[in-house]
Amino acid sequence: MRVGLSTASVYPQNTESAFRYAAELGYDGIELMVWAEPASQSIATVQAYIRKYGIPVLAVHAPCLLISQRVWGPDPVAKLERSVRTAEALGADTVVVHPPFRWQRRYAENFPAQVAELEADSSVVVAVENMFPMRADTLFGRRGGAAKRLERRGGPGLALTAFSPSYDPTDTGFAHYTLDLSHTATAGADPLALAARMGPGLVHLHLADGRGAAHDEHLVPGDGTQPCVEVCAALVESGFTGHAVAEINTQNARTTADRAGMLGRTLAFAREHLNGLAPAPAPQSPRSESV
Repeated sequence: MRVGLSTASVYPQNTESAFRYAAELGYDGIELMVWAEPASQSIATVQAYIRKYGIPVLAVHAPCLLISQRVWGPDPVAKLERSVRTAEALGADTVVVHPPFRWQRRYAENFPAQVAELEADSSVVVAVENMFPMRADTLFGRRGGAAKRLERRGGPGLALTAFSPSYDPTDTGFAHYTLDLSHTATAGADPLALAARMGPGLVHLHLADGRGAAHDEHLVPGDGTQPCVEVCAALVESGFTGHAVAEINTQNARTTADRAGMLGRTLAFAREHLNGLAPAPAPQSPRSESV
């Protein structure tokens, strides 16, 4: 099973930095997050990184974050199609996309049909990702208290979905899915049950963790409360042949060595629990500049 690194995992460093970390640490490929950085939007630039570092692009994440709403223009229909064409040009076999926002009414109405049409015309699969609601307890703190409240309630409590018709793509039904283990934590969802609902359509894993805070944490797997080991075991048992991609938050890393350590621990976790390799000391980047 190939293990990739999301370029979002090295933020605030750039796309090329992600390729460099992937090469130095031994990742099998990259998931390209398309966002405001010009390099992430340029096929030619990313192809140059592929050649320079010898690291392929496994997946493209469409620019559907709130912060990337204007990347590639305002039309989400055109952006999703462009994401698929970009994946084709880069040799990637998967596009990751979020469900539409509620205010994108026309896009939301036609989204299932567009996804199906794009997949019918391309070898690239469009894997719709599980998201999470906007929780009211965000107003009462983003730290441990929110996680404890979620645990007491057995769910997110008072919340509002920003996604149409739901933040759970299995409510609509698609051919292919991305399972994100940080998003299940924030949503108070059972990732094993969600993976079972996704069934053979589960083709892409965002490997991360969370504690159930009111915001999306993207912790190193094993640092939160999600059953990451059990999810990996279930994927191995089911014969999962998709990609597992490290999508963690390293913004608090003080040096490149600290960031490399977090990325290395995530890779070691994936190798142990998805590839059956004995745990080994995580490789370190030779650089330790402040970031």
